[in-house]
Amino acid sequence: MASHINTNANNGHANGHIDAALSTAVPPGTQQTFAIRDLPKSSNFTSHLPPDAAFPTPSASHSAPRQSLGPRLVKGAAYTFVRPEPIQNPELLAVSPGALASLAIDPASVSSADFRDVVSGDKIITFEGEKPADEDIYPWAQCYGGYQFGQWAGQLGDGRAISLFETTNPSTKIRYELQLKGAGRTPYSRFADGKAVLRSSIREFVVSEALNALGIPSTRALSLTLAPDAQIRRERTEPGAVVARFAQSWLRIGTFDLPRARGDRKLTRQLAEYVGEEVFNGWESLPAKVPSGEPKDTAIEVERGVAGKECQGEGEEQENRFARLYREIARRNAKTVAAWQAYAFTNGVLNTDNTSIFGLSLDFGPFAFLDNFDPNYTPNHDDHMLRYSYRNQPSIIWWNLVRLGEALGELIGAGARCDDEEFVNEGVRKDWADELVKRAENIIDKTGEEYKTVFLAEYKRLMTGRLGLKTERDSDFDALFSELLDTLQALELDFNHAFRRLSGLKMAEVVSEEQRKEVAGILFHHEGLSGLAGSKGDARARIATWLDRWRTRVIEDWGEGDD
Repeated sequence: MASHINTNANNGHANGHIDAALSTAVPPGTQQTFAIRDLPKSSNFTSHLPPDAAFPTPSASHSAPRQSLGPRLVKGAAYTFVRPEPIQNPELLAVSPGALASLAIDPASVSSADFRDVVSGDKIITFEGEKPADEDIYPWAQCYGGYQFGQWAGQLGDGRAISLFETTNPSTKIRYELQLKGAGRTPYSRFADGKAVLRSSIREFVVSEALNALGIPSTRALSLTLAPDAQIRRERTEPGAVVARFAQSWLRIGTFDLPRARGDRKLTRQLAEYVGEEVFNGWESLPAKVPSGEPKDTAIEVERGVAGKECQGEGEEQENRFARLYREIARRNAKTVAAWQAYAFTNGVLNTDNTSIFGLSLDFGPFAFLDNFDPNYTPNHDDHMLRYSYRNQPSIIWWNLVRLGEALGELIGAGARCDDEEFVNEGVRKDWADELVKRAENIIDKTGEEYKTVFLAEYKRLMTGRLGLKTERDSDFDALFSELLDTLQALELDFNHAFRRLSGLKMAEVVSEEQRKEVAGILFHHEGLSGLAGSKGDARARIATWLDRWRTRVIEDWGEGDD
């Protein structure tokens, strides 16, 4: 298995969040729905975090010529107020029914002019009249930085994405931030045009909803709108499009990277406080300290409910609320990358600006699901060193989380002093700097072990389910999971097709060795084996051996039965 999944949690050192289309707690047909104009709206992000000083209010941004907003460097701010750029003759191509349900939007309202205008960026419906008041909800683009392919890239930000508003589903109580991708230039566009082409927009629309349907934490897609008159230059000239997408949070590790690189302690703390209080619904929701010396399994399911001001542990082991925040972010990302590995989803671009604070699959570029099982595969043709290959995803996410640990290091390492006035206003005093560093390093190291434990537990849980088993056994990891992957790799067979074809097998069809060898062919491609896979006889014998182990475990879990 080590050849398939790299979980090195030391690499780079110097739940509850799966958004299935409506919770089962809401019986079908019982939730209240709204036209998009009537949705309950908020803007917690812009209300709690500092704006771009050049355009500090909705009215200041709205009154300015759009081209005057940037691109440019923005400092000391989490976002810039900026309006979408209208497109000519927009055509609504697709709407996700599951997304409508999650957002509590009335399906009958999709045909309205309001809906089409909002999801294309042609109309802002959060204020009345020609000009917004400063207290009105107004669109914004987020400011962040990031490490790209392991190198610091400076200020990045929402270069073609503009958030419209937040809305809370009254039935599920889940708050989402609705955003348009391809909505025009922002201060963070750098040398780009702020647009999105139809080709990549279709891919994002489809994969967002596909991942969510699989139970893999992901941002979501509401609609896809064609901009037929836009001629966008990429490798060739292509039609444009806008994807209306949404998430519980669009914050990334790169959101913390930028103030850390600039030495902006105040903004780092503001962001951390916002995530703990607003994104994760309060400090009490975060994981309590895992007792030292306890078995690793205690890190899988942890207690919660620790008050925000409370510290747990002593000395280097002391954890304050910022340490618990860091651990929650790591745990969420561990579960998400475990799901990627279990379904062979390969993101392709796991820079820190593409890694979600909420633990969501985010910003879909050259992604792919594996066909033939090749752990070294990457869909990114620029990734010549295979940094973001399938097998490296767990270790790269941890590398990114170490960067987050560095950004939060002062807050984590401060322990019980994190709220002292001197520390908040002036920083770290020399006489306890060494203590702070040791504590921060210790917590980051222990979070790495927790990350690995949570990842492996979630991966085993998902693979157990994918093979139709009810219980987990330690021997399954090598005897079933690893051996199946080794076989698929050696014989150049399709990963997800293998699981689909196994799901249709009856145990009565694999009782004898002869039966198993005959049935083994269902895992072959329609055209048979590749020239590098060896003989069909050897391939059938190897698969038959695995089928025998699998049959034994299925019967242990389910009994003999008729199938």
